[in-house]
Amino acid sequence: MADDIDPLVLDLVEWIAREPRLYSEVIETWRTSCPRLTIWEDAVDRGFVARENIAGAGVRVAITEGGARLLRAHGRVS
Repeated sequence: MADDIDPLVLDLVEWIAREPRLYSEVIETWRTSCPRLTIWEDAVDRGFVARENIAGAGVRVAITEGGARLLRAHGRVS
């Protein structure tokens, strides 16, 4: 599976790994109107990132253990 990872998905996971981000920031930064660029959806569907509700802060996005494995496999240790 590591060989068919879209480089932009890898970039997104690495960006989120630097620090957990608010969902609104992730969508604002990575939003696209191109139906062929499903970066956010691919990262979520493959289990590399997850959303969680944080009381008083909103929805936060952080990498999962699968996302951490992805970064290690590609030499992008967070």
